[in-house]
Amino acid sequence: MTRTLTTAAIALALAAVPTMGGAQSFQAGQPIMWGADQVSRTPTALSLRGRAELTQGDSRIRADRVEGVIANGGLSRVEATGNVYFVTPEQTIRGDRAVYTPANDTIVLTGDVILTQGENVMTGGRLTYNTRTEAAEMDGAGEGGRVQGVFYPERSGT
Repeated sequence: MTRTLTTAAIALALAAVPTMGGAQSFQAGQPIMWGADQVSRTPTALSLRGRAELTQGDSRIRADRVEGVIANGGLSRVEATGNVYFVTPEQTIRGDRAVYTPANDTIVLTGDVILTQGENVMTGGRLTYNTRTEAAEMDGAGEGGRVQGVFYPERSGT
């Protein structure tokens, strides 16, 4: 998950500001692919609309819309909305909205969040994840909301 959102942030920065050469070394030179039904770009923003998708290596972010904000020569915010999916080889995270803030290395997914890893599933209303420390916190949806999960122990010898 962390690699995916960081990848999205780097991809938006590279696409919107091609002169940020140093950012290309982030993922050991792997190509960044992106696509959408409609794309618009300004010196301070990039917008991917309709089947928006960013892929780098085995990580992918997909949403109805992905917006990137460029400030002070770097990426300050990435927001994905509508049917948001973050997919890595190990897990899939689904939410209605995701915001990545590079300044504090934080990804926040909201709205019917579902995290799956193998057979394990956790649901809630808000997932906050720090890409640097890998600390995560899931909160329930709304007042009185609950976090729920199903976890399967690893089977040994069978």
